[in-house]
Amino acid sequence: MPRTARSKSSTGIYHIILSGINKQILFLDQKNKERFLHTLLEFKDKSK
Repeated sequence: MPRTARSKSSTGIYHIILSGINKQILFLDQKNKERFLHTLLEFKDKSK
C-alpha cells in the first residue's frame, strides 16, 4: 500500500537531514557535493 503524499509546509521551510550508514562519507569530493546541491536547488525550483 503506497503512503500518502506529504503536505506542503505553509511556511515553505523544510529540514533536510543526510547521514551515512555507519558514518560513511556522503560526498567523496567537492564535485559530488556541488552536484547534490545543484540537484536539490533544481527540484526546489520545480516544486515551488
